[in-house]
Amino acid sequence: MEPIIQSVKVKGILTKSNLPVSDYSVNPYVGCTHGCKYCYASFMKRFSNHPEPWGEFLDVKYWPEIKHPERYGGRKLFIGSVTDPYQPQEKVFERTRQLLIQLRQSGAKITIATKSDLVLRDLDLIRDFPAARVSWSVNTLDEEFGRDMDKAVSIERRLDAMERFHRDKVFTACFISPIFPGITDVEAIIRRVKGQCNVIWLENLNLRGSYKAVILDYIGEKYPQLVPLYHEIYNQKNQSYWEALDARLRDYAAEIGLDYVTNDDSMARDFEAPPVIVNFFYHEKIKKSAGKNRVLTDLQNLSR
Repeated sequence: MEPIIQSVKVKGILTKSNLPVSDYSVNPYVGCTHGCKYCYASFMKRFSNHPEPWGEFLDVKYWPEIKHPERYGGRKLFIGSVTDPYQPQEKVFERTRQLLIQLRQSGAKITIATKSDLVLRDLDLIRDFPAARVSWSVNTLDEEFGRDMDKAVSIERRLDAMERFHRDKVFTACFISPIFPGITDVEAIIRRVKGQCNVIWLENLNLRGSYKAVILDYIGEKYPQLVPLYHEIYNQKNQSYWEALDARLRDYAAEIGLDYVTNDDSMARDFEAPPVIVNFFYHEKIKKSAGKNRVLTDLQNLSR
């Protein structure tokens, strides 16, 4: 089924962020046609007036041209906090590209989060931003599992795009997220990407809201041997799995000569240095609170 697509006028495209990692969040679309089964942003469907399931609608934002973009010089902008700025429809509507063009001489520090290789189209634009950072979400090297989870491009295409940006001296991040207990081979992904990125972020699978049942049903159908583990983690709230994985990955990082930290200061490191691994396993409460406030503010900017 083709997604329901409509255009919306918004008063502005930059929303002040409550997150410590950015001053503003920027989302050129409402909704995302990648339709990830585990998407934390799916809760914003409640505020979007869409009856369609998450992943089957997309609002394309049109905003007044950004006046005085230089006011964002040195500010941190996170592009894609609750949508993928390079989902397939961006090829047609070019809202992310227009955003980059409007901000090109601003001196803003941008971080782009995506699951797509369409971002390669804008490599020349992105290179013009000081301290630009582009991250790709990769939580498996198993293409079949990847297709089960989302409609984004293949894992290999994401990794090829990451390698191209890194080769062109753009700061790159591999976001190993969400880590599925018993399924995501974190060490294998680290081995695959450590030569083509500057930082590796780790985030555990958090299940809440409507998609909890979706994921647990999927595990029951495809990985029945893992049902007891998922019950222990997500129904009994036992954190021992994540604590053990944290310890194991800390040892693995030391084994292969990578730093393993809980605070991301990777932008201050030399570009040629080996990547740093950043563990975000214990940030759920911070993300939940800040994320909800950010999305509500973003939706309040809509003027239909």
